[in-house]
Amino acid sequence: MTQVLGLTFNSFQENMYIVYDDTGECVIFDPGCNSVEEQNVLVKAIEGKGLKPVRLINTHCHLDHVFGNHFVSEKYGLPLEIHKGEVPVLAAVPQVCKMYGIPMMHQSPDASAFIEAGEIIEFGETKLKVLFTPGHSPASLSFYCEAAKFVIAGDVLFMQSIGRTDLPGGDMETLLRSIRTEFFTLNDEVKVFPGHGPMTTVGHEKVYNPFLKG
Repeated sequence: MTQVLGLTFNSFQENMYIVYDDTGECVIFDPGCNSVEEQNVLVKAIEGKGLKPVRLINTHCHLDHVFGNHFVSEKYGLPLEIHKGEVPVLAAVPQVCKMYGIPMMHQSPDASAFIEAGEIIEFGETKLKVLFTPGHSPASLSFYCEAAKFVIAGDVLFMQSIGRTDLPGGDMETLLRSIRTEFFTLNDEVKVFPGHGPMTTVGHEKVYNPFLKG
């Protein structure tokens, strides 16, 4: 059975996710750990469940989602995987950190592999379908597990809210279209694991999200 473990890190309260199954293999999404203490929390979580990380993926490359890329890549020998449209966003992270006055322990490695919409991420006994969900960032990806009925959503959709669209590459109409065409076509019971805040469901957001009514 495929399961999701969430950990919340850094001053932005970013949710990173470890997706794993009974084989022990796991994929690490959006490691936001930006201190030794947070790195230790991540390692203990992985070791505590006896997991073997096999892939490192960013849903998108805003600073709060990539702080831990270097650590995870070095610790577990994993290349970074993103959508190629996020390359400029990743490259801008050091400058953005300076703008916010936020120290970054290590600069993220460059991506070594690119993920395309519609691709299937396979590990252990798990399959995740790649959804292209831009709008918050220029080429954000989400990852849908049909068997376990959940989606790793990045900053696309939150509980009764949506990702901000005032950052470079953001666009409100594009984001709303991504949610309606990629998320709201899924079953209502599908769990949505967002980049910030609590888990929600597709059905809940259809009814209660003020940005998506009508």
